[in-house]
Amino acid sequence: MAAEFDTSHVKNVVLLGHAGSGKTTLAECMLFEAGLINRRGTVEEATTVGDYHPLEQERGNSIFSKLMHTKWRGYKINILDTPGYDDFVGEVLSALRVADTGVMVLNAAMGVEVGTDIIWEYTEKFKTPMIFAVNKLDDDTADFDKTVQQAKDHFGNKITVVQYPRQQGAGFHEIIDVLRMTMYKFTDTGGKPEKLAIPGDEKERAETLHRELVEAIASNDETLMEHYFDKGELDEDEMKEGMKKAMINHDIFPLFCLSAVRNMGSGRLMGFIDNVCPSTNEMPAQKTLGGYTLTSDASGPACIFIYKTISEPHVGDLSFFKVYSGTIKTGMELVNEANGVIEKINQLFLLEGNKRLPVQELVAGDIGATLKLRNTHVNNTLHIKGKVYELPPIEFPTSNVTVCIEPVNKGDEEKLSQALHQLREEDPTLIVEVSQELKQTLIHCQGDMHLAVAKWKIENLHKVPVKFGKPRIAYRETIRKMAESNYKHKKQSGGAGQFGEVFLRIEPYYEGMPEPAGLNVRGKETFELDWGGKLVYYNCIVGGAIDARFLPSILKGVMEKMHEGPLTGSYVRDVRVCIYDGKMHAVDSNDISFKIAGIMAFKDAFQKADPQILEPIYKIEVLSPEELTGAVMGDLQSRRGMVEGIDAEGHFQKIIAKVPLAEMHGFSSSLRSITQGRAKFKMSFDKYQPMSFEQQRKLAEEYKASATEMVA
Repeated sequence: MAAEFDTSHVKNVVLLGHAGSGKTTLAECMLFEAGLINRRGTVEEATTVGDYHPLEQERGNSIFSKLMHTKWRGYKINILDTPGYDDFVGEVLSALRVADTGVMVLNAAMGVEVGTDIIWEYTEKFKTPMIFAVNKLDDDTADFDKTVQQAKDHFGNKITVVQYPRQQGAGFHEIIDVLRMTMYKFTDTGGKPEKLAIPGDEKERAETLHRELVEAIASNDETLMEHYFDKGELDEDEMKEGMKKAMINHDIFPLFCLSAVRNMGSGRLMGFIDNVCPSTNEMPAQKTLGGYTLTSDASGPACIFIYKTISEPHVGDLSFFKVYSGTIKTGMELVNEANGVIEKINQLFLLEGNKRLPVQELVAGDIGATLKLRNTHVNNTLHIKGKVYELPPIEFPTSNVTVCIEPVNKGDEEKLSQALHQLREEDPTLIVEVSQELKQTLIHCQGDMHLAVAKWKIENLHKVPVKFGKPRIAYRETIRKMAESNYKHKKQSGGAGQFGEVFLRIEPYYEGMPEPAGLNVRGKETFELDWGGKLVYYNCIVGGAIDARFLPSILKGVMEKMHEGPLTGSYVRDVRVCIYDGKMHAVDSNDISFKIAGIMAFKDAFQKADPQILEPIYKIEVLSPEELTGAVMGDLQSRRGMVEGIDAEGHFQKIIAKVPLAEMHGFSSSLRSITQGRAKFKMSFDKYQPMSFEQQRKLAEEYKASATEMVA
């Protein structure tokens, strides 16, 4: 059976916005208006099609992106509903990657919120055509004009008003549309409005906004500009075509009015989506990583991109994809470009929240899902045999929060490992690291809510009780002055013994330092250490005191000790070691003897060389409302942070600080508490720097005490 809709009649729309702006309720309206559901569910009653996951129903907000679809006046509209919290940014990015239009939902009672700003950055990166929808105009504190002004301040004057409310608050029921120059009047229950002439007292404002809209459309197209000068107006078809072109070029962002909870305005928005918003084949063609242009054509070579994976109990992995070229049919075999594996498409589905609707084929531009692609993951491209297509991957942000994880019950380690592997498969923004250095399993994620979701999945779906803890810190150790030491290793136990004596000098290493003073340099090796910094190793032996064949063994001993510094057991870096004398025995000297002598001589010299702990410092950028910057800065300073500057970003302030990683544990929770969730942050490694004497003494004492406990 052929696909019901061709490529030009499929529209892919992603709903975006800060948490609580009403995206899921809007999606429910769209399904209801199209007749796909006969009763609108609510978030409060946990009855919406979108928020079907038990965790979402428990928490009362979206956590995962959802795929739904409606049929509206000869068009199929795929709706991607996304979460509003930055913790779940991976869900937003994957949905944005496959959408052709975004609807940015603004809360008229709150204006532009920080989550909206962050999402906007991503829409700019993807160059997604955007519609703004001012929602909650029935709220008593709604302020349409202020919200529009804030949107223009944040996102520019390309935002163009298409609709405005005649009244706001509890009495909201009339929307004036300046594109069609019509007033829509709704009953209290919403739904289909009555179309009326614009009242006399609104005529002047409506005509002014209509003129601004027409001029904005005409200014981006020379032909339309000529028509506008000739006629002083554009007809509806010209406006639709002009607006579509301007939206694709990011020259216009039309703005609409809504009350999703009362179902007012969603029908007009859907009409605009099917009439004006671009289909995939009207958007710029996709470029593969190899430079090939892949046009959205149902008769072209089959090619799909996997943007999301979820694991369903008793069913297996469900892979969500967009068809970028060709027609995908059940039974088709496709090649995974990432690994060369051939995957058979046994089943194809359309999605309606948690309902899977089987279909036989999907055409270019459409979005669907399939089951049990065993060797295929998020960001993989699958295509017909004989082609080499790889579409650009989604670039996910780095993590902000790290915790260590372990099972509550001994013996659950293997089950936990499997659970973490499954979580990673579903969520590319959650990174699992088994750290050999710290001897901990770490989870790196986007924030506390992200972490809470991971814990819920592990415990409820995989039945493994777990506990989170504070991760150890990857300190580094170095020295501040030169020191010399020697060590004689001698062991006799019948037969061949062990003998090796090493004299060495160690110094702090820095780039461009002069050659060792007073020593006869015979050889030099420089090692870039895996954990950062360098070891420079000199052979300064004269007169054959130690045979050259034993020098690698001494080096091996030094390296072994550098894996475990004496102050905290951390890696040692930036040290110069000169082996300048020693003794050996014709019979008893061997590699192990000189390795042990090297370990002990280095350990002793290191303790004499004024050892120093270096701690990792991170650059922190916090985006916060202006009135809360003082409280945020206070919190950062209480964490030994140095605030380096404050920059204005729209209505928000960006605080830039350098903070020791050891003090960042719990910052995500603290920031959410201080700002009521209105601030966001990101962090990145900056450098290692020496600790204060007091901090170093405290850390060394803690390490010594824990080492004593382990021995006991």
